[in-house]
Amino acid sequence: MTRTIVDTRDSSAAPEVGPQRVNAHVHLPPNFSAFEDVETVVARAREEGVVAIGSSNYFDFRIYRRFAEASAGAGILALFGTEIIAVQDDLQASGTLVNDPANPGRTYVCGKGMARFDSPSPIAAALLATIRRTNEERMTAMAERLAGYAREAGLNDPPTIAEIVNAVAARNGVPAEWVSLQERHLARALQEAVYSEFAPDARAAVLSAMLGGQVDPIVAGDPIGLQDAIRSKLMKAGRPAFVPEAAISFEDAYRLVLELGGIPCYPTLADGASPVCPFEDPPEALADALLGRGVYLAELIPTRNAPDVVDRYVSAFRKAGILVLAGTEHNTQNMIPMTPSCRGGAALSELARTSFWEATCVIAAHQRLCQEGKPGYVDADGRLASGFVDGEARIRWFQEIGEQAIAAAQVVRA
Repeated sequence: MTRTIVDTRDSSAAPEVGPQRVNAHVHLPPNFSAFEDVETVVARAREEGVVAIGSSNYFDFRIYRRFAEASAGAGILALFGTEIIAVQDDLQASGTLVNDPANPGRTYVCGKGMARFDSPSPIAAALLATIRRTNEERMTAMAERLAGYAREAGLNDPPTIAEIVNAVAARNGVPAEWVSLQERHLARALQEAVYSEFAPDARAAVLSAMLGGQVDPIVAGDPIGLQDAIRSKLMKAGRPAFVPEAAISFEDAYRLVLELGGIPCYPTLADGASPVCPFEDPPEALADALLGRGVYLAELIPTRNAPDVVDRYVSAFRKAGILVLAGTEHNTQNMIPMTPSCRGGAALSELARTSFWEATCVIAAHQRLCQEGKPGYVDADGRLASGFVDGEARIRWFQEIGEQAIAAAQVVRA
């Protein structure tokens, strides 16, 4: 059915010409994050001249209202999204790696420009409840296994699941019911317990026993590196505290994003894995595979990628009519810049900057229009907006509306 597009562009608006700094994928606390509150996220973005930030939290969105208020006060447009762990059964059966380098079939799916994150439909509410319940069951089981293993290694008082939740809530200044733990939360809690119970010169010995191999005192003195070691040595597949995830299907993840008023998006790992996951290689085949699944939006985390790889994927996506975003995640304690760049801090090319800006503007337009009850870039079934002579005309139309939305948000900047 053809939908009528109502022209809401403001001919008097004069947004800045050319691509500006944007970041479409940041994890906000109480998700595991480099930041301890959303106000710091926004302040850091403003300092760097970032004009739009896309949140990508797992499991719970109640922090988004605080994020929206802080962003509005800083002249930054808040874009609401999520990240979901799904599985494609056929690719799992064939052993095909998608965008997880260790688990065949596992597929990370993002949602962008979600207009109904705080008023989910019954379908969305049921899916979110299932995802959160299974995640909490998994985290509880993993915390118990970690505690038992840590005691055997000599730790007298490993943290309980309730203690970890309460610590995260206190650290991030949110109610405990907003906290849905991730593996990194558990690893940080165990690292902090070791640091609390043992003096610096005694930590290497207990950590060596805990991690099943000699731990260098230098590693023992690096809290972030130690958290990564705890995850890799104790929490991954085949390790003592591992508990399998109960991932939902790709189809359910796709439906959830649409039910939340968003656009399904494929987060691309590319050479963030070595070798590149077969599903993603070559990028032209990946683009075809995404179109076959009704996915018209992709994403890169360029800090994982070499500049030429970023450009290869951006070019392949755009040639296929797929928009491509960029983000930084900020899902570790490492405080990297808010402005996306390539591996090693290499600058983005003009092609990449222009493409990332274009896609962010389209997301901004979709979110704004859907919040107003108007048709967005995709409809409730994931179909692209109709009524345009071609795909490029559609993109240009939505980009202009998004540019105006970002420009309007910046009015408070003085």
